Amino acid sequence: MREILERLAQGKITVDEAERALKINVVENVGNVAKLDIGRELRRNTPEIIFAEGKATKDLVDICSRMLAKNGRAIATRLDDEQIGALKKEFESFTMETFPHAKSMVLKKRDQQPARSGGKVGVLTAGTVDLAVAEEAKMIAEEMGCETYLEADAGVAGIHRLVRPLRSMLENDVDCLIVVAGREGALPTVVAGLVDIPLVAVPTSSGYGYGGGGQAALMAMLQACSLGLAVVNIDSGIAAGVVAAQIANRAARARSGH
Repeated sequence: MREILERLAQGKITVDEAERALKINVVENVGNVAKLDIGRELRRNTPEIIFAEGKATKDLVDICSRMLAKNGRAIATRLDDEQIGALKKEFESFTMETFPHAKSMVLKKRDQQPARSGGKVGVLTAGTVDLAVAEEAKMIAEEMGCETYLEADAGVAGIHRLVRPLRSMLENDVDCLIVVAGREGALPTVVAGLVDIPLVAVPTSSGYGYGGGGQAALMAMLQACSLGLAVVNIDSGIAAGVVAAQIANRAARARSGH
């Protein structure tokens, strides 16, 4: 990166050429354990996210330490209790935000905060059991600069529960909606039929018996007759949050004229 900036300062390359060069994939090795894509945020406006499930605690600590050194922030998801305890102990001098339902954590240098983009993302869940996935989506959308609004337990088993949360999303003029539901996965279809906002549907693995584990919800969302609805994989809160934030951030840039 320094070489690119020096060449730019010397007039050997143009600003556009420097921008393209900086967006080339930058990979930072952490021993033989992981390759961190520290240039992802510069290239795609999407931060690197550490998937903690299955990682040895020491390896996870090393990866987070390298991310903090390079980017000033580390985002870790699907943590177990041992990993959470180790991160809290190792990085107690850093700003730490935990998401208890999602078992996720954001670590930052104390002087680092994400720039606000002006984008707005709403998150609706069918039930409280879906909060783990919803928190993942909310977390990543906020780390991508968006203002987020989360409303839980608005499922179709009591359709009247949907009115107030949906009105709140419309009043806040969100740019994109994430709707999280398990079991038969009906809520995104209902919501998509009522609003003119791009919607990302997330099936969750709540539900049991025939079609359980999120399969029925996924199939129902893929078969939804309401238009303006896109679907991510089962329990993919991170994927939904990234897509929604990208939509919201582009809408915000359009509003600002940039």
